[in-house]
Amino acid sequence: MDMIDTGNGLRQVSTGLSAREAPFHEIPVIDFAPMLGDDEAAKHAVAAELRRAGTEVGFFYIKNHGVPAEIIRAVFETGPAFFALPLEEKMKTYVSLSTNNSGYTPMLEENVNTSSKGDLHEAYDIGPEAEDASQTGFAPNIWPEALPEFRAAMQAYQTEMLKLGRALFSAFAIALDLPADYFASYITRPVRAQRIVYYPSQNGVIDEAQIGIGAHSDYECFTILAQHEVAALQVLNTAGEWIAAPPIPGTFVVNIGDTMARWSNDVFASTMHRVINTTGRARYSIPFFLGVNYDTLIEALPGCVTADRPAKYAPVIAGDYVQERLTATYGYRKTESTTGT
Repeated sequence: MDMIDTGNGLRQVSTGLSAREAPFHEIPVIDFAPMLGDDEAAKHAVAAELRRAGTEVGFFYIKNHGVPAEIIRAVFETGPAFFALPLEEKMKTYVSLSTNNSGYTPMLEENVNTSSKGDLHEAYDIGPEAEDASQTGFAPNIWPEALPEFRAAMQAYQTEMLKLGRALFSAFAIALDLPADYFASYITRPVRAQRIVYYPSQNGVIDEAQIGIGAHSDYECFTILAQHEVAALQVLNTAGEWIAAPPIPGTFVVNIGDTMARWSNDVFASTMHRVINTTGRARYSIPFFLGVNYDTLIEALPGCVTADRPAKYAPVIAGDYVQERLTATYGYRKTESTTGT
């Protein structure tokens, strides 16, 4: 094993040649259409591709995913109008005003790499649509009053992402030789977050301690990412090389998060990634982070513990785990934790 510097501290990587350890140099593209149909053999073939991508890379593109193009386009068309508002208008929806981490995150407020100087992006988040706070993370979202079309676009997008996310859970159940509906009871009211992110272009010499978003892995089970036209996403392979994951029309980029990696006892890989935008153009992306019901106990799934692969992690409550990670990332949450408010 060798140690490499990811920009987020040293990370141990293997120099062996097994499928898991061999460095990838591109992100696979998987046709997801069979998972939306009735051909069981075709579904199992797709699940096999997903297992290979999930174990060897941790990232993959999906095409023919069933999400209408106009739903995606509406968010990319309405979102930039929000970021163009004066700062004082955007701060009326500042994320700390919500109880479910929804609203506006200003430049440098977020810092996924705690050894860095803050992330060069702005974002707008929504959580699960709910009229009550009976479950942590569920509460009314806050919205910019002047942009009703932005609200409608984000809500329609979340509806589609939930459908696609449940199909992904089914595919990964099959990939683990579990019944296709194995995860169904864990995602009846899943914790999730959706955001649109604005990355300005960086010019001149790049300080890797302050980039669009620093080197990190995601917290939930899956991230489903829509990219617009600007390439800036990079994924770390086991040789310590940053591999580009550029936009491919008609696709989403999907990556496995830390919760699913823990749940699978690291059968699936949660892979480090970052964003550096040096294109001279603004970049917009729409990540949808999908978890499970808050109170789900995350312990090794059936078939993921063997004599050669003992359980690596203590059981955790899914929602608590994600909340702890969010507190470590957001400046306003750190302040509230310190002050007790």
